[in-house]
Amino acid sequence: MDNSSGVGVLDKAVLVLNALEAGPASLAQLVQATGLARPTAHRLAVALEHHRIVSRDTQGRFILGPRLSELSTAAGEDRLLAVAGPVLTQLRDMTGESAQLYRRQGDERVCVAAAERASGLRDTVPVGSALPMTAGSAAQILLAWEEPDRLHRGLRGAKFTAATLASVRRRGWAHSVGEREQGVASVSAPIRGSGGKVIAAVSVSGPIERLTRTPGRMHAAPVVAAAERITEAMRRAN
Repeated sequence: MDNSSGVGVLDKAVLVLNALEAGPASLAQLVQATGLARPTAHRLAVALEHHRIVSRDTQGRFILGPRLSELSTAAGEDRLLAVAGPVLTQLRDMTGESAQLYRRQGDERVCVAAAERASGLRDTVPVGSALPMTAGSAAQILLAWEEPDRLHRGLRGAKFTAATLASVRRRGWAHSVGEREQGVASVSAPIRGSGGKVIAAVSVSGPIERLTRTPGRMHAAPVVAAAERITEAMRRAN
């Protein structure tokens, strides 16, 4: 067997997955594609199905399962954090403000990475913080490019409007002043994954006294540039 790892059952399971990469397959098609004996192909496909690595379509054919997508997402998140770390540090140093990375999880946005100011008054958002999707520039970014029905659901109870999100889409960044927390301003921009889908938001935040009531005028350019650097690095990593 080519590319043998020395662990026969694993090599055979990989043959099954490689065959399913081309699309749905009946047991007979799996046997033909892998060269495995029919009982072996069946036993492996059913075992992989048990672990959700393989699934079945409506016609009963074997297909790649949801667990692969979940693992792929987790790998993507790890890659995002690895890529974003140094860019957040550069953004903090360039703007003099705390920089954060947010991902959406259900009805919340979670800070998954941050680069804090070393001293002085900070708008500290600890990594792991779950914040609402109804306020703040990062929430605007994570909602603005959603499908229309999901976007309108997300506007219920929000401190921003559909017109706000239309402006965000037009200019490619968002800002907020005292929207999530009194006295705090922020600027955010989208990070895009495969197919151009917005997968995260990069932000800088700090007191209104420093960022002013028009924080985008001061920080939109470096925040957008940081988001584009992360997007491009993610694209290269795929």
